[in-house]
Amino acid sequence: MDWFPIVFIVFKVLVLGTGMFFAVKWHHDQGEEERRAALRMGGKIAAIFVLLLLGAGVVTFVLSRMLGLDLGLS
Repeated sequence: MDWFPIVFIVFKVLVLGTGMFFAVKWHHDQGEEERRAALRMGGKIAAIFVLLLLGAGVVTFVLSRMLGLDLGLS
């Protein structure tokens, strides 16, 4: 049996595991203020998206009424 794949896989698991540990630790240590800022920005982006979606729906509705399309549900 060849020894290289065994050594390489063990080395790879150790290096990637160590890197993932320090990445998670670094993100966890960033602080509470940055987390709040990120949540606030995410909320703003979600609100803007909903408003744009609503605006696109209104524009579509008005344009289809101007073109005389039947929008009845029956």
